[in-house]
Amino acid sequence: MRTRVAVVGGGVSGLTAAYALRRELGDDAVIDVYEQDERPGGLLRTRPVGATPMDLGAEAFIVRRPEALGLVTELGLAGQVVSPGPRRPAIWSGGALHRLPAPAVMGIPGDSAVLGGLIDDETRARIDDEPHRPLDWTPGKPVSVGALVRERFGSLTVSRSVDPMLGGVYSAVADDLGVADAVPALAQALDDGAGSLTAAVQSLSSASAAVNGPVFGALRGGYQALVDALLDAGAPRVVAGSPVRAVDGGPGGFALDYEGRSAEYDGVVIAVPPWRAEGLLAAVAPEAAGLLAQVMPAGSAVVGCVLAPGSVLPEHSGILVATDAGMRSKAVTFSSQKWPHLTESGPPVLRVSFGRLGEPVPADDRTLLDWAARDLGLYFEAAGVASAVIKDAVVQRWPEGLPQYAPGHLAAMRAAQRGLPAGVALAGAAFGGVGVPACIASARRAAVRVVEHLTR
Repeated sequence: MRTRVAVVGGGVSGLTAAYALRRELGDDAVIDVYEQDERPGGLLRTRPVGATPMDLGAEAFIVRRPEALGLVTELGLAGQVVSPGPRRPAIWSGGALHRLPAPAVMGIPGDSAVLGGLIDDETRARIDDEPHRPLDWTPGKPVSVGALVRERFGSLTVSRSVDPMLGGVYSAVADDLGVADAVPALAQALDDGAGSLTAAVQSLSSASAAVNGPVFGALRGGYQALVDALLDAGAPRVVAGSPVRAVDGGPGGFALDYEGRSAEYDGVVIAVPPWRAEGLLAAVAPEAAGLLAQVMPAGSAVVGCVLAPGSVLPEHSGILVATDAGMRSKAVTFSSQKWPHLTESGPPVLRVSFGRLGEPVPADDRTLLDWAARDLGLYFEAAGVASAVIKDAVVQRWPEGLPQYAPGHLAAMRAAQRGLPAGVALAGAAFGGVGVPACIASARRAAVRVVEHLTR
């Protein structure tokens, strides 16, 4: 009998799990990937904008974590890894562009000076006094990033420094995200006895500064190269356009219900967002399903733009937008400035991002294109360069987007994983971080769990 494993979800987590399973189980194993869309890749989406291929989902990966760089090296893609240029993002606040606070941890500053003109004198004094005020921190107690930073550093620090950073990573604001969940290193520093938020941030910033080399990397030509390489190396059978309805116990281990049909497997990796995994697990793991159902999605959209030849971009890698700035967009990436290799392919390109938890993205593309043009006009004017003339544009929507890391999220996800039957594993952006390296790590853990069940 050939070992049969199903992977539900064809994003980077599902494809990495299929690849890891193939390596462990060998060529004879049957590995089927079920993907509800017509194409695998999930939030990895490389699309042509004009003549330029652009990543309109995940854009980069952290190279200081080993998972993504290790995977692309295994797959023979190390020669395609590119690094960003030296320019840094700016923050849009008060109708002007400000330097991104640094050093900082997710926008949380180590002192008031790095915030420059983003804050007023009252906030500056509050930050400077913070190390001298008693810190109420209880290890393990769920608390939001917004509540902690607002109490210690004031509201302006949250809206003008922390929110812009977190919005780009999680599509949410600081009040919706847990400290231990979204900034676990900070929570650990406080758990370990840092006497103030200032001390905790400064210790983390010092450790980060001691690490040399670029922080981020990307793939020349886009993430499609990773998707294609995973499909080639993992050699799964991809069942596209086929959403799975349920996972049940069956004579052969587990039965998948999809499109009115059923297929039996010895193990299952579920690599779809938790709000979809909940329905799949209702029969075999009801308590886990209940925990997964509590996770909220944040939808978003990206507008990829090609500017007229000869256009000049502001001298930044991008712009992060303060939540009290009254703008529609939450961020802009000046892709040609951030990634020097893109200048080889023609005129300047950029991405405009929209959407946070509780801020629905309009359904029509025309509105998003108008919003992008309006906001870009203001940003370019403030930077002292001619307004952007958009020659081509593509709208990419992510209706479900990212799972929200509310206070207590990771503890709930660990409990959900403990409630799974042997032979079933969860993988994805909900279980240890939303970035590509974290998804890869989650997928490998899921594959190990299934293989250990099959070989025990």
